[in-house]
Amino acid sequence: MAQLFISDLHLSPGRPEILRLFLDFLLGPARQAEALYILGDLFEYWPGDDDLADPFNHGIAKALAACASGGTRVSFVRGNRDFLVGKEFAAACSLQLLDDPIQVDLPDGGVILSHGDALCTDDAAYQEFRARVRSADWSAAFLARPLSERKREIETLRARSEAEKRVKPLAIMDVNELAVADLFHRYGCSRLIHGHTHRPARHELTVDDRHCERWVLADWYDSGSYLLVDPNGIRAVAWPSA
Repeated sequence: MAQLFISDLHLSPGRPEILRLFLDFLLGPARQAEALYILGDLFEYWPGDDDLADPFNHGIAKALAACASGGTRVSFVRGNRDFLVGKEFAAACSLQLLDDPIQVDLPDGGVILSHGDALCTDDAAYQEFRARVRSADWSAAFLARPLSERKREIETLRARSEAEKRVKPLAIMDVNELAVADLFHRYGCSRLIHGHTHRPARHELTVDDRHCERWVLADWYDSGSYLLVDPNGIRAVAWPSA
């Protein structure tokens, strides 16, 4: 059976065409797969599980739950845009929340899964921000604020982040090779799949005299894409298929 991997869809009401691609994907390839792994940034942003009542979010949750009820095991690794996804969201979607990073076993061996932002260690300012907002105290204080206030704050942070990215060197926004090698060393397997960088590719490297490969997932800004692992191997697939 097939295992599918996606990330960086950045779903929002302002991009209805990508939402339609995703809903069709859930009815098509995902429904036929054994497992679907969403490796973060499914949403443009997630202000908290109390936003599930929003019709846009409710529709996505309903579609994911329907995919799961059809027999596909759905798992979710939080991204930098939706790290506030919690247990209520998971229950509404009938999916399993996974740690980042995590090793899972596939038919052809173990694989490390990650959103990927923690590997961008050259961007010290981002890593400091990431550590702060991922803390339990920060999350609790933020989620205690009114939903409308949280959304305004996120919009402000997003605008600031986009402005900062325009002046940052491109290299520091990619993964650090030593951070990647350390991950392979700690987990002992030979394959890593992640998103975040929006630089889809297959990279080969040697760690501890072991041949390893790092697969970077594509974003869904202009079209869809998923990574397919099945008895025939591993490959990137465009969605919709040509």
